Amino acid sequence: MPHDHGHAHMDPASGDRRVSIAIWANALLTVAQIIGGILSGSLALIADALHNFSDMASLIIAFVARKIARRPPDERMTFGYGRIEIVAALINYTTLILVGFYLIYEGAMRMVDPPEIAGWTVVILGGVALVVDGLTAGLTWSMQKDSVNIRALFLHNLSDALASVAVIIGGALILFYDLRWVDPAITIGIALYILYLALTEIGGPVRTLMLGSPPDIDSRAVIDVMHKVYGVKEVHHVHLWQMQEHDAALDCHVVLTSEAWPKIEAVKVEIKQRLKTDFDITHSSLEFEHEDNAHRGADLFGHGTGGA
Repeated sequence: MPHDHGHAHMDPASGDRRVSIAIWANALLTVAQIIGGILSGSLALIADALHNFSDMASLIIAFVARKIARRPPDERMTFGYGRIEIVAALINYTTLILVGFYLIYEGAMRMVDPPEIAGWTVVILGGVALVVDGLTAGLTWSMQKDSVNIRALFLHNLSDALASVAVIIGGALILFYDLRWVDPAITIGIALYILYLALTEIGGPVRTLMLGSPPDIDSRAVIDVMHKVYGVKEVHHVHLWQMQEHDAALDCHVVLTSEAWPKIEAVKVEIKQRLKTDFDITHSSLEFEHEDNAHRGADLFGHGTGGA
């Protein structure tokens, strides 16, 4: 199937500035919530402050990962450092899952015994948090389309913005109707949504780190295209993976017929061109074998033999 990685990339410096602004905004919000929680006696605000502190840590992880990812390959990392953003995304999705379970636990405990809450303080600081979370989500919205690292960050802040809305609604209901159970009930609902987002997104980084084939490339279709090239008798020991988030790579053995063997360079050029045109695979390592000396019983995928 055709494979398109045509993205409109943001200038790295501009992206770094956006993430940096988000870090400072979340840092100021954390300090404000801690102070507000202490002055009002609200444990909920202090807990939310710790949540925002974890978000600031996620922002810092994403920011550092962006910087490291731009380093060129060297003798220690011959593939480059781009995968650090995948690692950062996995860390942030994992923390998002932990936050979701924590919020469900905390909400359940408060449903059993709803605490006294300073309604106005909660509403005001909830409004401030909503502005900051909305700002951070807005700053990362356009960036998250091209980076799994920033997408994890965006979902973090989107969940925070939803939580802030819930805090404001809960605070208002407490002020006007003394419905203290509403706050933990909304919290549990948002936590379930956070878990849904994180669990549906975490598979991508895991698949990449496990050297899985790109999800939008049909491995069998790649093999079929190579078989259609003149002189290709068989393909085996196929490895198809993602070097970086948007860079697919292929490594395989190609068995040529006796007639095509003298034209090995032309065959190689045609295979690489088809891989580039049909699947946007720009990095391919092809090992050619003459049909008279080819591996017997070799596995199609991996590097084993069929009889092993």
